[in-house]
Parts: sequence; structure tokens; C-alpha cells
Amino acid sequence: MIQSKTVGQSIMFTVLFLLAMLAIFDTQVRSIFRRRREIGMLVALGMTRNQVIAMFTFEGSLCGVLAALPGSVYGLPLFVYMNANGFSVPGGDTWGFSMGEKLYPAYTAGLVLGTTVLVLVVTTIVSWLPTRRIARLKPTDALSGRMT
Repeated sequence: MIQSKTVGQSIMFTVLFLLAMLAIFDTQVRSIFRRRREIGMLVALGMTRNQVIAMFTFEGSLCGVLAALPGSVYGLPLFVYMNANGFSVPGGDTWGFSMGEKLYPAYTAGLVLGTTVLVLVVTTIVSWLPTRRIARLKPTDALSGRMT
């Protein structure tokens, strides 16, 4: 039963993680394509395409870091509280299997740190993907707003 729950949790984690990655990718694509004139201006002023890619990738990864900070401000006390007090499951004894009145989650530092690092790495990769395409534009096309 525990192994089947672990598989189910892994599938749910993967689906939610892919949805989060899609949302980050969509946000980055919108940001980049709305700022294509700015990118054209930067390239026209002498920035190399690699510098443009690095700048927008850094910007996207910085959004991930800045999202992790407030998340840890409210998430860490919640994790500590749940670990100490648990949460009650009303009617848990009527579900047909043995369950206590309260559930106590087990969050390890490795799990929290590993998930945070994984999210930051994926945020950086997803920020890099759309930037490669827009950086290949000719500065004149980007300045005029054309996408070729």
C-alpha cells in the first residue's frame, strides 16, 4: 500500500511540476516577445546574442529565486507547525483502513532543499529556451516589430 501511494504521489508531483514549468515558460515567452524591440535595441547597440540570452535567462532565474524567498517565509513556519501538531482527519476511522486521528507529515531538509534546487534549475532552463529564438532576430526586424 505504501509503495502504491509513493507511485501515485510521484505521478501527481510530476504533473504539478510540469504545469508549473508550463506557466513559467508561458510567462517568459510573453515577457520576451513583448520586449523584442528592447532586445533589438540592445543588439543594435552592441550586445552580443549570448549576452542577451544570458541577461534574459538570469532575469527568469531571478524570478524563481525571488519567488522562493516569500514561499519560504510562509512555508517554513507552516511545515514546522504541521510537523509538530499534525492535522486531523475527520472520519478517518470509517474509511476501511487503520488511520490515526492526526496525520504527521515527514519533511526532511533534503526533501525541501532538493525540491527548491530542482525548481530553480528548471526555472533557469525554461527561461533560457524562449530566449534563444528571439536572440537570433536581426536587430532591424526586432526594432520594427517583425517576427521572421
